[in-house]
Amino acid sequence: MAETATPPGIDIRPLDTVDEVHRASEVLAEVWGGDRGGMPPNLLRALAHSGNYAVGLYDGDRMVGASVAFFAVPSARSMHSHITGVLTDHQSQGLGRVLKQHQREWALSREVGHITWTFDPLVARNAHFNLRVLGTRVTEYLVNHYGPMDDGVNRGDETDRIMVSWALAAPPVPTPGDDRVVASVGIPHDIEAMRREAPTDAASWRLRVREELTGHLAEGLVIGGFDDARGYLLVLGR
Repeated sequence: MAETATPPGIDIRPLDTVDEVHRASEVLAEVWGGDRGGMPPNLLRALAHSGNYAVGLYDGDRMVGASVAFFAVPSARSMHSHITGVLTDHQSQGLGRVLKQHQREWALSREVGHITWTFDPLVARNAHFNLRVLGTRVTEYLVNHYGPMDDGVNRGDETDRIMVSWALAAPPVPTPGDDRVVASVGIPHDIEAMRREAPTDAASWRLRVREELTGHLAEGLVIGGFDDARGYLLVLGR
């Protein structure tokens, strides 16, 4: 991953105090549409105190984002990034990449070689960031992974997720060339707007993408990358 300069005035700090933990929980709740159960302060405090990755993203003295990850199997070499969010007025400024770079450096300093996380396969900007920018590798398609969720982002939808693995010391996984692409699965350009304006259409997209991707995976193909125009690019399994 290429170095990304941290913008002036932006700082990332560990969540060391109870006040910081509560503020981070509030920030994440605001990002996820008011759900205060997504990362409750007591759980966040426990994760931070036991040595896991728990940080706040600050613009001056104001916390504008947070990120939480915990050690995974095998615990000495892997970490799972559970939640990362940036407030609306600080989005689209490259701060997500700054947070990921910080997470990578934190993990490498502890001899962790891989970070995994999940994302909603319908959110094009996340697919672009995870697969094209970071160059992660898709490992699983998870149907309704979390079950019903009551936050403002996921309420009323099924929680399908794509699991990715980021090899921290390896080169990014390149987007496959056209000669390797066997099939593609398109997704909406802005599913979040569609959920607000046409929820029935959004629900149809969920089922369509699930059916197409799981069908291709069952045939032995793998998700090899993402293209902004064509969507997910399927290649022969390696």
